[in-house]
Amino acid sequence: MGLQKGMLEIIRTNDVVILSLAESLMRDAGIHCMVADQSMSVLEGSLGLLPRRFMVEEERVDEARRILRDAGLEAELRS
Repeated sequence: MGLQKGMLEIIRTNDVVILSLAESLMRDAGIHCMVADQSMSVLEGSLGLLPRRFMVEEERVDEARRILRDAGLEAELRS
């Protein structure tokens, strides 16, 4: 499955807790999001070594970044 058009990466991590929290925060805010590269874990043997990309809808990137900063995830945000 390819990336959806209009989605931008704002976090890249292999920490499933951060990804889960980010997904929950976006869901609560009504912001469409997705985690890319999850299927890569099958290729690596589910060791969690390869980072996954957290993507949000392009038109709501600023709002998503603000929500994640407010939740204490500022260090995880990509520029």
